[in-house]
Amino acid sequence: MTIYDFVVKDNKGNDVPLENYRGKVLLIVNTATGCGFTPQYDGLQDLYDRYAPQGFEILDFPCNQFLGQAPGTSDEIAEFCKGRFGITFKQFGKIKVNGKDAEPLYEYLKSQKGGVLGKRIKWNFTKFLVGKDGTVLSRFAPTVKPEEMEEAIKEALQ
Repeated sequence: MTIYDFVVKDNKGNDVPLENYRGKVLLIVNTATGCGFTPQYDGLQDLYDRYAPQGFEILDFPCNQFLGQAPGTSDEIAEFCKGRFGITFKQFGKIKVNGKDAEPLYEYLKSQKGGVLGKRIKWNFTKFLVGKDGTVLSRFAPTVKPEEMEEAIKEALQ
């Protein structure tokens, strides 16, 4: 199994095969609009603006599992992110990242890079860097700011 075997739902409910992203460097992030880390959207957008022309994509998965910090519909979340942060990278449907209803993609990501809590996501804005070949390269804690990942992204793009 690889990351390209998964199909996820976008924020309009459409199926998106991750096979569509083969050959690109991905940053997969579980996000929330009411979290203390929400300002990281600015840094994520900066990275996207800088590296998208080189084959970099950010896949944004809103998650309401941590203290209900991603309330609202997918449309409301997208409107907030575009209006407040100017987000232009791909947003997906709201998911769960832990527990029996966790998104299968996240079960896979956690199995590849466990993190401090083992196979659990600690909080929103946990980030997974995926190489062009679909290998999960790194896992970054919510406290790691987008700009702190820039060298790893540049290296993955080479």
